[in-house]
Amino acid sequence: MTARYDGPVIDPHHHLWDLSLQRHPWLQKARASGEEMVFGSLAPILRDYGIDDYRADAGRQNVIATVHVEAGWSDAHPLEESRWLEGLDRSSGVAKRYIARVPLDGPDAARLLEAEAASPYVVGIRDILSWHSEPAKSFALRADRMADPAWRAGLAHASQLGLVLELMLYPWQMDQALELVRDFPDTLFVLNHGGSPADRSEDGMALWRHGLRALGKEPNVRLKISDLVAYDNDWTLESLRPVIEHCLDCFGPERSMFASDFPVAGLHASFDEVYWVFRTVAAQLSLDEQRDLFFATANDTYRLDLADPAEIGRGRHV
Repeated sequence: MTARYDGPVIDPHHHLWDLSLQRHPWLQKARASGEEMVFGSLAPILRDYGIDDYRADAGRQNVIATVHVEAGWSDAHPLEESRWLEGLDRSSGVAKRYIARVPLDGPDAARLLEAEAASPYVVGIRDILSWHSEPAKSFALRADRMADPAWRAGLAHASQLGLVLELMLYPWQMDQALELVRDFPDTLFVLNHGGSPADRSEDGMALWRHGLRALGKEPNVRLKISDLVAYDNDWTLESLRPVIEHCLDCFGPERSMFASDFPVAGLHASFDEVYWVFRTVAAQLSLDEQRDLFFATANDTYRLDLADPAEIGRGRHV
């Protein structure tokens, strides 16, 4: 076992929101109805979550920069989330880069993509694809968006603008995703949440392992190992370890990155617990490989342009 990595950390996946703006339909619906999602009850996160809240959660983990991922801002108010982020005090490194929300099959997709790409802080787009036959577990209205010519045209335009495409989907959609990433070899894709192993049955996990293995062979795909506790609510170190190890076996540390997905992951674990699991499982790797997982892959993927940890020294905590 190698020493655990204790250098600077980049968190490449978290969210911020101000519920008083009434711009997050999924959170507003949960607050009004109490309806549960795939994560279970959302009650603990039905509150404002700002930079200071994130810094309080992450304060012991040496996080020096983060990537803010779109938080389900209403499609009726395009571009607003990125502009809202720009109005925050991001001097601590929180939300140093953004993944914006644009419906790629929308009639105004090209204009919105160009407007987002004009910001030096926007490095990618997420248009969630996770479809489930049970509405409470579905994040997308249709199962076939990856094959839709209009959606693909939007993706092609995003790629031409140099934007990363974040993939959030379920394992039973991985065959479609494999075809997609092969059809767009010049696009950099990032698979979210370890490929969302939501079906914990033997067959469900076998499907996830097979699909992840196939996607891991494609050079234009990277992986975020994040919010695994959403799919394993009664998690232990030993229940999460084989999931993380399979992720690393499929993608390698050089194409993988650890991420918090806070505050959503906070429904089932503290920030420190999430990173304790990451650090414990990663300790079997070399320090260079751990550096990839906690810092270098995210730094490269999201064009953060931060100095090497060896040059940063202790860095600036957030």
